Amino acid sequence: MALDTSRLELLAGPEAMERLRKSAFLVCGLGGVGSWAAEALCRCGVGTLGLVDFDRIHASNLNRQLPALHSTLGERKCQAMARRLLDIHPQLTLELHPWKLTPENLPPLLESRPWTGVLDAIDDRNAKIALLEECVRRGIPVVSSLGAANCTHPGEMTLTTLDKTSGSPLARLVRKALRKRGVSTKIPCVSTRELPILCQSTPEKPGERRPMGSLVTVTATAGFLCADALLQPLLPWDTRPRRGCCSQE
Repeated sequence: MALDTSRLELLAGPEAMERLRKSAFLVCGLGGVGSWAAEALCRCGVGTLGLVDFDRIHASNLNRQLPALHSTLGERKCQAMARRLLDIHPQLTLELHPWKLTPENLPPLLESRPWTGVLDAIDDRNAKIALLEECVRRGIPVVSSLGAANCTHPGEMTLTTLDKTSGSPLARLVRKALRKRGVSTKIPCVSTRELPILCQSTPEKPGERRPMGSLVTVTATAGFLCADALLQPLLPWDTRPRRGCCSQE
């Protein structure tokens, strides 16, 4: 059975749905932000999704990540997400990349097809900076997720550009690094105006990063905003008739 997109077609029209069916999006990172964004893209009827994540599902993911269930603990996120997405949209073309994104394997991935758009939902700062730099230099539309950790107010998440972010320490670090490389920071991104809570934590295992606090309402909101930013160029909202009349007699 094919994905029924008739309710979206009522809003967007048949031409937009055809654009969605021909689109191909690359989602890098399937955590608390990327997993929700990937499902939103899938439910809108996109034709192809590339999924990049090397990690497996852990118990600490249960509070916010879409594929995290007790029945999927220990499974690779790519495989768990693929099974779910195909159950929603059986005609979806999926490309799974269950490995860690690096500056070395990034170019062939971006060259593998003409991507309609790329989502950066990566936690690793170096990989995030490399992905944004490559997309900007290649002219590939990219949206970056910045600043959902240690935040508690989903209403403070906003779509902006990297050069205009405020409040997010990660955005500040990424912006500084890209400027040093001579890369434009007018990159669409989802960030927060909220100042993060100072959480006291220690690494769960030697060599691991210090865990940060997370709230599903914040991370999922960021994911939906990222998906929306990727979809907007394909959807004709500005040309659709609306109820009501703004003119005065």
